[in-house]
Amino acid sequence: MKRTIFALYGATLLTFATQASADTPNQQASVATLNDGPYLFDSNSGQQNAQWICAGKLKQTAVANKRLTRPNHCGELPEPMLNPQATEVLADSYQGVDKIVALSDVHGQYEVLIKLLRSNKIIDQDNNWAFGKGHMVMTGDMFDRGPQVNEVLWFMYRLDRQAKAAGGQLHLLMGNHEQMVMRGDLRYVNDKYQTASTLLNRQYQELYGKDSELGQWLRSKHTIVKINDTLFLHGGISQEWVDRELTLDRANRLYRENIDKTKPELKQDELLNFLFFGNGPTWYRGYFKPDFDTQELANILNYFKVKRIVVGHTSQTRVLGLFDNRVIAVDSSIKLGQSGELLLIEKNKLIRGQYDGTQTPL
Repeated sequence: MKRTIFALYGATLLTFATQASADTPNQQASVATLNDGPYLFDSNSGQQNAQWICAGKLKQTAVANKRLTRPNHCGELPEPMLNPQATEVLADSYQGVDKIVALSDVHGQYEVLIKLLRSNKIIDQDNNWAFGKGHMVMTGDMFDRGPQVNEVLWFMYRLDRQAKAAGGQLHLLMGNHEQMVMRGDLRYVNDKYQTASTLLNRQYQELYGKDSELGQWLRSKHTIVKINDTLFLHGGISQEWVDRELTLDRANRLYRENIDKTKPELKQDELLNFLFFGNGPTWYRGYFKPDFDTQELANILNYFKVKRIVVGHTSQTRVLGLFDNRVIAVDSSIKLGQSGELLLIEKNKLIRGQYDGTQTPL
């Protein structure tokens, strides 16, 4: 499939320049130092080009041999190799996996993510996959809040290819913030990206639309996966899921098929309203409420035939086990940009991987 970037028209650039001239000096300075990209979109033309923002200016480079090469004076923006299998929809259940690592809610904090993965030897010093045949689960919320969302996405895009090549697997699960961005709910988008979308002449959600490389990749991903005896997702499974007798396959398919619908459209359908909001898997916080009924948890574990559920979404200061580790919370507040933790499961041992690489039993 061929990809290109749509150039901005001179009038658009003139309009932005006129607006920028009225900004305060600090606002102008922030635009002048802005680096972002690359962004790649489908086109019917034969030429493939990537679009970048370098020091506040729009630049374009050709894609050669599926490699994106950043322009000069563009900081350390990603130079990804395109993956022809990026949009393959994988299985949502796995058995016989020897080691698993899980984390959540990165929210654009690329530097913290890299340090955490390096210190726990999930990636090497060059940020390449070093986890062998292991499976890595990111339980959602890469978008919003932080200033390096695009860097996080391209990094995960590369790990996706490298993990598979090594016999492992990356499971990139959709969280509520991925869903919010896809449908144009931009309340939590970092100011940097509001400026970038103006320069790129696209609404922010369109930078990850169905015609974009990253958007197509994201739309192929599941919301829930089961690995060995553990269920992974962003928010949590409620009793309502069990009452509705939903399956992983059906739910994941409905998420993929409907992720671009607006909030009013989703709310018109009873099942989609449940899946995308309220007690649905990407928003549910019931496990963390003082009146949570543990019999409900037993019903859920029995329904999925698992020993535990791993979730993000509800922030903690560390990886935390609840109900005798039958629920494990992996949102360790990476979004604050200071530190974070991850969960390791090796031969049924549950381990906290800390920011400095120290590993302790959960």
